[in-house]
Amino acid sequence: MDLPSLPDRWNVSDPILIAETFSSRIWKVRREDGSLAVIKALKPFDDVADELRGAHYLSWRDGVGAVRLLGFERQSMLLEYAGDRLLVDELNENGDRRATEIAAEVMAMLFSPSDVPPPADLQPLRERFASLFKKAGADRDAGLESPYREAAEIAERLLSNPVELRVLHGDLHHDNILHGERGWLAIDPKGILGDPGFDAANFLFNPLDRHDLTRDPERIAHMAETFATVLGQSPAAILDHAIAWGCLSASWHAEDRNEVEETSELAVAAAVRAVRANF
Repeated sequence: MDLPSLPDRWNVSDPILIAETFSSRIWKVRREDGSLAVIKALKPFDDVADELRGAHYLSWRDGVGAVRLLGFERQSMLLEYAGDRLLVDELNENGDRRATEIAAEVMAMLFSPSDVPPPADLQPLRERFASLFKKAGADRDAGLESPYREAAEIAERLLSNPVELRVLHGDLHHDNILHGERGWLAIDPKGILGDPGFDAANFLFNPLDRHDLTRDPERIAHMAETFATVLGQSPAAILDHAIAWGCLSASWHAEDRNEVEETSELAVAAAVRAVRANF
């Protein structure tokens, strides 16, 4: 598949299609100086605003903890090549504790101060939770007791009383952190404004296929304590964010009628809830 039309000044060659998602096609290319880069070409789809906010986030971070945005025109991004070693590869080879340590280090870099004003189009975190609130409301109207109702109450409390409002990556997990020449860097941000605890929550549910990890009470507690230290919050707060996040993700799967993934996310959320009772 050929590259889309790109600005001549980018002067890239040797395209190799390395990924295709519902939102974009991604090529590895070579720049004029011989270095590698990535072209991310957006497809027409409903949530393109997510990708646009992500580009603005990367421009704002300017390489601190995340890949550099080298150019953006005609719905195509020219991005720094982050490498091909995923954080999940580190987990598989050197263990979950090491991967969690790296995740915490990347998170600390992403939340380091910037002298540049943040992007103007950040999505309020409350908007991100629309599906959870909708699902909880439907269950309440139907007289159903459900984890969605409890999670919506937790989410409402967290959203109404954030520890602080910060610029969030919005989708941090083991497949969105890669290692290359500049070390470990995050890719594919969403550009959200909200409590930093939200950025920690997703890690407790990943890797998605490692139920031996994601439902392990000791691992859940260790992650909560690690990320709490980085963010200056309590482990209980991190666990609350994880409960809210897990049920939000499950509500998205419910909308897609993906019962297998919905059930899986709810099972991890239940494991997190059980650990939360001890904090």
